[in-house]
Amino acid sequence: MLIINPAAGHGGYEENFGEALRLLDGAGYRTTLFYTTGPLQATEYAARYAKDYDTVACVGGDGTLSEVIAGLMTLTDPPDVGYFPMGTTNDIATTLGLPKNDTLSAARCLIQGTPHPFDVGGFGKDAYFAYIAAFGAFTEVSYTTPQDQKKALGHLAYVLQGMALLPKLESIPTVVEYDGGRFEGRVLYGSMSNSSSVAGMIKFTDSMVQLGDGLSELVLVKDPGNMEGVGDILSAVLTQTYEESENLLIVHTKKARFHFEKPVAWTRDGEAGGEFTDVELCNYNAPVRIIF
Repeated sequence: MLIINPAAGHGGYEENFGEALRLLDGAGYRTTLFYTTGPLQATEYAARYAKDYDTVACVGGDGTLSEVIAGLMTLTDPPDVGYFPMGTTNDIATTLGLPKNDTLSAARCLIQGTPHPFDVGGFGKDAYFAYIAAFGAFTEVSYTTPQDQKKALGHLAYVLQGMALLPKLESIPTVVEYDGGRFEGRVLYGSMSNSSSVAGMIKFTDSMVQLGDGLSELVLVKDPGNMEGVGDILSAVLTQTYEESENLLIVHTKKARFHFEKPVAWTRDGEAGGEFTDVELCNYNAPVRIIF
């Protein structure tokens, strides 16, 4: 089952797509195509039809994959998942090491890859996220950083874009209860994720993130209140010495409950996730397997 978001990558999936389908056919896949025409249709397709297939793959961005996984979460024994990354940021593809914006290479990875256990995030009672739920000023960094800067500067481009946003940052009074701990204070950014890249800025080492271990990474960027503290945060981000910064809290947890004084806007996998004063997030341990 191949779910296609034709709007992803401005339709760029069509290049070499016929050859990609030929490769799948030669490897023994009999592929049925499902084209989406609007939001949440990938979720509907996966929930209704995925049980009839051995593998469900999608062509699109992180949002498309997120919708597919949400649909698979309604099944008791979901099929393995393949991913043809054709979005703008492709954060999940970065974590999985999949080729981006190249359906032919993605088809080869699906054929030659191995299914790996993959944790899924729960957001409140009825919603899910594939790799990150976040709030705060840095949540749009990976989407507002110019593409030419990304190509020229890589990770540093995200950090520079984040620095540009510093004068506009909102300090959010936050209480977070997580496994074995509690935080209360003002934060600039918070997230719960299962990814090696957070907001395009914080890069985790391979040893810090295990995609199927039943634990998510809780990240809080505290409000330092002065430029010296801001420099401390930037230094820790650039050198990946997070444990040395008193303004960064990064812990592994199965769940986290967030309390705010007023409604705070969240994003889930880069899409709008609603506003909440109280919300609980959790980790569902490896309900799906992703091929890479």
